[in-house]
Amino acid sequence: MKRLLICLSATLLAACGARTPEAGKTEITLMRFFGSCEAQYGQVVKTAEGVGECGIVTALVNEFNATNTDGIVVKTQIGEWGPYYDQLTARLVAKDIPAVAVMHESALGDYVRRKLVLPLDEDFKRVGVPVDDFTEHARRGTSFNGQTYALPFDTWAWLWHINTGLMKQAGLTGADGQPALPRSPDELLAQARQFKQRTGKPYFAWAVANETAANDRTFLTLVAQQNAQLFSADGKTIDMHQPAVVNALTLMQTLYREGHVRPNLDYAAANQAFLNGEAGVVVVGTWTIDQFLRESQKPESKLKGAYTVKPFPQLYEKPAVFADGHSWALFKGGTQDAKAHEAAVKFLKFVWDRSGEWSRTGHLPVSKTVAQSEAFRALPLRAALTEITQTGVGMPGNVPTQRGIELLIGEDVANVMISGKPVAEVQASVEKRVNKALKKARR
Repeated sequence: MKRLLICLSATLLAACGARTPEAGKTEITLMRFFGSCEAQYGQVVKTAEGVGECGIVTALVNEFNATNTDGIVVKTQIGEWGPYYDQLTARLVAKDIPAVAVMHESALGDYVRRKLVLPLDEDFKRVGVPVDDFTEHARRGTSFNGQTYALPFDTWAWLWHINTGLMKQAGLTGADGQPALPRSPDELLAQARQFKQRTGKPYFAWAVANETAANDRTFLTLVAQQNAQLFSADGKTIDMHQPAVVNALTLMQTLYREGHVRPNLDYAAANQAFLNGEAGVVVVGTWTIDQFLRESQKPESKLKGAYTVKPFPQLYEKPAVFADGHSWALFKGGTQDAKAHEAAVKFLKFVWDRSGEWSRTGHLPVSKTVAQSEAFRALPLRAALTEITQTGVGMPGNVPTQRGIELLIGEDVANVMISGKPVAEVQASVEKRVNKALKKARR
């Protein structure tokens, strides 16, 4: 039944975007998530006038359709974020293949290994997409075996969104009003205890319940900062029995047990707790910067004049933070002839040329030129985040089914906090479950 529903939803998704091509036009399909906002942005034809993820990507496609001189029409097909890859896979099986589709870089490798997406280096060279201008993180996320398989769109990462008003109340700001970030696990615990004593509130809100990816991303960040490698060089096994793992899990468990993490919050509740002034820090990604900034400008907001954001602080010997990215891939069979393929490549070039606009969402640039530009650094709170384009880390590209592996790790990391499961049991459980999944994964 689940497979039937997925297939039906994929068929309806395709049908919604399918139209008879106009005479002299070259149509290509683009499959994406980021929501639907046609009522507000359906007629906006300037990318610069879009606001938020949905508004900007909708306006970007509209502008391309309105301004390209080659008769190219991009037809957008919007998938749901949660079952997106199920919908995409169902379409591939049904041979109803989109020309271009958005991909998380953590998922891209699975499609590369199955030879479903096209290498793009020759196309990029021909139309002038400068691969050498990709940031370090973007290059790593879209390259496999020396070839580029997608156009990077952004880097998103795990951040600390901070209520500076509460930090000041806790005595944890400097003379400049900026939060004094911890530089070690012991310093973090000391700050959390001081914060709770002086404000009566927990230091953190983050999604520990029903959002296992959040736990996994914090855990992976702490392990990476210790310069440890969780996965074998071939990506086939995970090693949870190493000191870095114990350190990370013990720190997370101690924070939760001592009441420094607001308990049992899911994603929406964690963000709302932060907006309500119920915690000093919410640990969540780049995509909430724009929303939190808007909230902090409202007169009645608990964040009024008291919001800032920083990369996940360096608590161990190495600067590192969990990061992933969105990218655009061209699928085999998604275009029927050379003309349509060229149309898809020209669209990617158009997206690349306007990548700075996408940075307004809070996501980080994939172009070194944009990252270093005055325009980007002039955006609120962005200058301090550019380091993530170099320090961002994720699972190695040769680890298959990364999104599934992320969920498995996150489930057990949640248990170490919510139920107080012994660290040794979590180590054994994660290693057993993940290695079983990696052994079964299609390569």
